[in-house]
Amino acid sequence: MTAIVPLLPEGQEAMRQRVLENFAALFENQTRNRRFASSVTEMTQSTHVELLDGLRQAIDQIGKLKLSAEERAAITSGLSRSVARCERLDRTLNLLLDERRRKWQQNARDLQQAMLEFDRTSRNLAGTLLEKDLLERQSQVLETIVLSHEKVTQWKAFVQEVLLGFHDYFPFDLFFIAFAEENALSLYIYYMGTFPQEVKDAARNNLSRDMVAHLRLPADVALDIEEFQVPGRRGRDVGSIENIRMITVPVQDIEASNLAGLLGIAYASMDDLTPQESSVIHSILAVMVMVVGSSKALNRTLSELEYYSTHDPLTGLHNRRYFNEILGYEVGRSERHKHQFSILMLDLDDFKDVNDTYGHPCGDRVLQQVAERMRSIMRNGDLATRIGGDEFAIILVETGADGAMIVAEKLRTELRQMTFESEEGRRFHVTTSIGVVTYPNDARSLSDLMAGVDLGLYRAKELGKDGIGTLESVEDRIQASRLTRDYAEKLRLSLREGRVVPFYQRIIDVRTGEPIACETLARIVEPDGRTLSAGMFIETIEKYGLGRDLDRTIIDQALRAARARLDSGQAPFRLFINLSAQEIQGRGILGYAEQLCAELGIPPSVIVFEILERDAIGDMTHMRKFLSDLRKKGFLFALDDFGSGYNSFHYLRELSFDYVKIDGAFVKNIVRSKVDTILVRNLTRLCQELGILTIAEFVESEEILTSLREMGVDYAQGFHLGVPAPRIH
Repeated sequence: MTAIVPLLPEGQEAMRQRVLENFAALFENQTRNRRFASSVTEMTQSTHVELLDGLRQAIDQIGKLKLSAEERAAITSGLSRSVARCERLDRTLNLLLDERRRKWQQNARDLQQAMLEFDRTSRNLAGTLLEKDLLERQSQVLETIVLSHEKVTQWKAFVQEVLLGFHDYFPFDLFFIAFAEENALSLYIYYMGTFPQEVKDAARNNLSRDMVAHLRLPADVALDIEEFQVPGRRGRDVGSIENIRMITVPVQDIEASNLAGLLGIAYASMDDLTPQESSVIHSILAVMVMVVGSSKALNRTLSELEYYSTHDPLTGLHNRRYFNEILGYEVGRSERHKHQFSILMLDLDDFKDVNDTYGHPCGDRVLQQVAERMRSIMRNGDLATRIGGDEFAIILVETGADGAMIVAEKLRTELRQMTFESEEGRRFHVTTSIGVVTYPNDARSLSDLMAGVDLGLYRAKELGKDGIGTLESVEDRIQASRLTRDYAEKLRLSLREGRVVPFYQRIIDVRTGEPIACETLARIVEPDGRTLSAGMFIETIEKYGLGRDLDRTIIDQALRAARARLDSGQAPFRLFINLSAQEIQGRGILGYAEQLCAELGIPPSVIVFEILERDAIGDMTHMRKFLSDLRKKGFLFALDDFGSGYNSFHYLRELSFDYVKIDGAFVKNIVRSKVDTILVRNLTRLCQELGILTIAEFVESEEILTSLREMGVDYAQGFHLGVPAPRIH
């Protein structure tokens, strides 16, 4: 039988009993004193009555004696005064007796009230001490609850630690936890000691049945039962399991984790729990609910976080992070064992069209099916990952270039043959481009391997998609890619440090030879004073979106130089300023230039913005709007490298330009090439008839200048006429 620990503090009830006994003794003493006083009072009153009677009789007898009137009056007067004093004493005594009786009654009521007040105070004190004892015991349990990563991940063992402190307060026989999870019942039973197998079997069966009913689970629900024996505790004779009593507390949903269940204790005792005992047990169980429920929820969350830290939630494949870890490991392993391995990078061709046409849910299903097909093809030991979006990567361990090409071709073919279906029942196919790189033949470092497989994939896309690209076909691009990246960082640093400055190359009137304008060219001043042409960075500017900052930097400095020229009294010069292709998308460059012109007092007509022909004709919709806004603000426009495109004449009809700069590749060869001469002449004549001014670039000799003059070209620029300089000249 389990001995229930008394909840009242030791000696508290005995003390209350002693005090109440003392109060009873006081009542008894007061009653005896009252009786004694009553007896004395009765005797006093009786004696007093007899005395008064005697005095009155004496006065009567004196009146019968033969005494003189004077003698009789004297004696009678004295006795009458004694009678009067006795009567006053009698009245006073009655008043005293009445007051004493009132005091006795008041004292009796006060004593009774004090006794009742003490009893209430004693009981309240017992409750207060009980609360204090409860808090202390709860604190002792809580002191063992310090959640950490280790305890949360090993929450079942952590529960055992907490149970030891709980058991010291209330020696229960077993503790159980029941969770309803994903259509299954998880039941954890902790035995506080060693019990016979038949007791365990009965506990397991009864608890399973009761928990299924209580949690409203189907009768055939899957059961997952784990049993633990808490060390350091000896089992006791609990008799029949049917006599075991249980106290349970529900586990509510914890932070939307859908974790619901029960936990409780079971004990064997012949005595019922008092309300105070039950309250204490429920309080500590409530603490256990917090501990167990939170630990379980945190454990589940940590497990999910750990899983998703290395897996893609959509496809179930490993993710980029895990791919990078394994790739680093595989490089080291292959280097130690002199093995080869290969990387495949897969990208679904035009996958954006799938999302746009059939919706993103359909696109997600395609990715899941592709991932499943990849799993079916891969060998054990190979690693398939989803890098992001519609990109996948595969590490083929101990596989050379030939084996990698076989796997890549198999993947490409099988994915190409897959049929997908939209929610509306429309069937479609996707193709895949694959890049292949092999360690150590193609590259040895992680960065070179990834750069190589990216370039191989890019090459496969270039060749028409649905193909395989290798590093061998693009090996020269790795260095170019690194160089472009280096240029990007160099240009960013130069812009940040103010080392990007404008140089000016004069443009002259071919007929008079007089300078009429300058083209503004960006230059980078190196820390050692060397000057680099921004033309070296053209690919970098376009790839990394640096045109916006570069354009604004040059416009600001060029307009301030123009203002300084005007302030010095020199004639105004037109400034030709190059713009990046992104500016025709409406990124605010015209508004920026307009505001700067207003601040500096420079007419917008002084500024001629240039855009390359290939950029201008690549986005006709935005180009028309850009030209319209440009002319509304008063700026002029020049089409650069005119003649380099296949449809130059068509765009002369579609768009209206102020200037056309004839591509220098034609100009510099007009004295040696009849074809270039005919092209430049015809382009010039066409522009003249359309009312467009022409500017010839790359004028590198007097002979070229003479030929241009004969052709009727309006303006010219080139090294023969003036090299770019840091000031307008």
